[in-house]
Amino acid sequence: MGLTVTKLSCVRGERQVFRDLSFRVVPGEMLTLVGPNGSGKSSLLRQLAGLLEVTDGEINLDGASEDQTIADVVLYAGHLDAIKAPLSVSENLSFWAEFYGVSGIQVANALEAFSLGHLGHLPAGVLSAGQKRRLGLSRLALIDRPLWLLDEPTVSLDTASIAALGDLMRAHLNTGGSIIAATHVDLGLEGTRTLDLNSIRGAQA
Repeated sequence: MGLTVTKLSCVRGERQVFRDLSFRVVPGEMLTLVGPNGSGKSSLLRQLAGLLEVTDGEINLDGASEDQTIADVVLYAGHLDAIKAPLSVSENLSFWAEFYGVSGIQVANALEAFSLGHLGHLPAGVLSAGQKRRLGLSRLALIDRPLWLLDEPTVSLDTASIAALGDLMRAHLNTGGSIIAATHVDLGLEGTRTLDLNSIRGAQA
């Protein structure tokens, strides 16, 4: 599924973050957002995820049915890992699995995608920052959504975990999924374009 953004603007407080931003992402493509802090990468991703109000411009899902909403097609992974510290590693994913109607077998597979299977019994609160990040990202292997929105997904990850993330993203693109990600790390993925938000002044990507 693709996405078309037309003349999108974002204002936070009294500051114009970006204005008249237009771009399109097609199935099988990744768009990498770059720019310094404050250029609007996180704000744009939150707008696309439906978490930040859009007052100017349009966001349209290409190929969506009339009854599909952003929540039906988007999987958003932000700065926070969205884990519940008192629950075990496995229980955290089981919570998401139940919410999205996913089987227990897929939970086990998702844990293995980021080498977390041996930690499944531990409370999530005792994990290291990198392990918590891997647990949060394991939702990508669990929940089937065609459009991934990722905000600095490689933060706190070691080299092996970055490679595992790259493999997961590559598989998603190869099956017709789309990704919009704010990241400074080159994951070596084909079909990737870059959008520099610091240079956007009503330009189109």
